Amino acid sequence: MMDLSPEELTAVHLSLRIAVVATLASLPLGVLVAYGLARWRFPGKVLIDGLVHLPLVLPPVVTGYVLLLLFGRRGPIGAFLAETFGIVFSFRWTGAALACAVMGFPLMVRAIRLSIEAIDRRLEDAAGTLGANRGWTFALVTLPLALPGLMVGSILCFAKALGEFGATITFVSNIPGETQTISAAIYTLTQSPTGDAGALRLTLVSIVIALVALVLSEVVQRLANRKLAQFE
Repeated sequence: MMDLSPEELTAVHLSLRIAVVATLASLPLGVLVAYGLARWRFPGKVLIDGLVHLPLVLPPVVTGYVLLLLFGRRGPIGAFLAETFGIVFSFRWTGAALACAVMGFPLMVRAIRLSIEAIDRRLEDAAGTLGANRGWTFALVTLPLALPGLMVGSILCFAKALGEFGATITFVSNIPGETQTISAAIYTLTQSPTGDAGALRLTLVSIVIALVALVLSEVVQRLANRKLAQFE
């Protein structure tokens, strides 16, 4: 039953690759945005917060279409990257990683932001009185205390990227071996009269990976709560 075909194994490996790349690429910007939303005061903060979380409420197809308009070969950003650096996102696995990163980014930012907001500001102030500037305070105090939030946010982003379908298939299509993730492969198999067994196998694989990610996220969150309680 669980003897995956070569095509199904390719879809699983590609999905894991895309999810990992999407998560790692999102993390630096996610930390910066989360810190800014948690600590800085600036005009338009509410609007920025809304834009960050917009992919959560927009239909994924809309997000994918916007990415196609911006990063497609004829889009303003996509044409510039292709002509200047030779970087192409549309109909490539890198484009699937970009779409997954955009969809998982709000979950990552929210988890990291909540973790930063839970840090006692007096700990950061104490580092300042000892001569540490803002950069060192962030690196030596804020970031270590927010590490559980970074881990939870990364796991949630990974899980979201692993199951993304609408934005990905709209932006990079459904190309076997290049952009066909688990979700796209399941969709293709359900359209075939003989694809039920393959669709079920990939569904079970997807459920197991997602469940492991969510359980790991809960475990990390509980450990984070215990660690933060020590500073209260």
